[in-house]
Amino acid sequence: MKKLRILHLLMFPLSGSGSGTYARKLAETYAEQYSHDEVAILCPRLNGKSELVKGVKIFKLNMPFPVAFTGHPAWPDCKIYSKLTGQEMDVVFRSFANSVLEVFYAFKPDVIHVHHISHFAFIANYIRSIFSVNYIITSHGTGILCASQDKRWVPLTLFGLNSAYYINAVSGDTKKWMKRVFGEKKYLRRVRIITGGVDLSKFSSTNDYKDVEKKYSLKGKNVVLFTGKITEKKGVEYLIKAAPKIDGEVFVVGGGDDTARLKEIVKCRNIKNVHIVGYIKNRDFFVQFYKRANVFVFPSIWDEPLGLVALEAMACGTPVVASRKGGIPLAVKDGYNGYLVKAKSSKQIADKVNKILADKALQEKLSKNARQTVEEKFDWSIIAKRFHQYYEEAYQDSLNRRKSNIFIPEEEIVREAKELKSAKFDI
Repeated sequence: MKKLRILHLLMFPLSGSGSGTYARKLAETYAEQYSHDEVAILCPRLNGKSELVKGVKIFKLNMPFPVAFTGHPAWPDCKIYSKLTGQEMDVVFRSFANSVLEVFYAFKPDVIHVHHISHFAFIANYIRSIFSVNYIITSHGTGILCASQDKRWVPLTLFGLNSAYYINAVSGDTKKWMKRVFGEKKYLRRVRIITGGVDLSKFSSTNDYKDVEKKYSLKGKNVVLFTGKITEKKGVEYLIKAAPKIDGEVFVVGGGDDTARLKEIVKCRNIKNVHIVGYIKNRDFFVQFYKRANVFVFPSIWDEPLGLVALEAMACGTPVVASRKGGIPLAVKDGYNGYLVKAKSSKQIADKVNKILADKALQEKLSKNARQTVEEKFDWSIIAKRFHQYYEEAYQDSLNRRKSNIFIPEEEIVREAKELKSAKFDI
């Protein structure tokens, strides 16, 4: 069997966002299951430091300035892609192109896996045309959001979508959203649905949460939890406004550009049972919050592709109360492992949370079903197996294309890589 080299391209750090978690866990699980293959990720460093992923090589993505689709907890003052000037867009694109091409020559991938339908899709299409190396794209949702807000992105994104070997939408709603924004083009024939997942070895329903309970004096108290990026689209304000009617302590864990506004709401309304604790770097301590929580609330007000944080909570046996938006109902089944509520409805949030808190037998049933749902449908090992099939198909197609196309042989790539090792690209 041919040893494949898989290169992931990610615009964000490996922690602090759903797409970062998705890329990290997919790469790590794949590298473990298919150890004969080589896996690498090109991504920005988190706070100037390179994150380590077992079995995966990490390359640094050079960025002229921090920029994101909706914000990022590691970059509190970052720019937003849909608001970039033409000159800023050009500077970012050239910087990304330089990084990708340098890593392409160094790593010599057989297949490229692009995360988000944005810059990397354009660049991967260029590489496919020149070197006959296929690429697949995972659409995480926020790239579509950017294109819906700023039409400058649509033509170039379509260019990348139409030449991708496969396109992975992380939910059925994400696929429908792509269709609305980019139209019914030929790329739709190659769209597949592969959701995010959970590493079940890192998340369990065991009661080892003594550190969190001690630090926040939670013994004997009901705990209601939100974790994730703190942006307006996450709808956390509706959980906060529901808090005075909730029979428990409400914890908001995460960082983002909406934090100051939420704190002001808590202060102005004199809400006593809300605790905004910020971004937690210690992963073990963070997981303890999931395990200690009686209910996890996911009040998103936009078409969330799925929500990995909801899956993580469910893996820890925590029932979920979530908005009936986007791909969330793929995981949260009303009355089975949690409850679905109308977006922006603080009343419904409070009612469903209190229903769970008041009935221990119901809580236990929902908890058991939450864990079982993740075990059966959202284990990363199952997801990695599907991607392995797509990587193999994409690589075989590349070989067939090379038989009929002019392409640069591998030995020439190696020679050029040596010549370009100390050179600067001038694009």
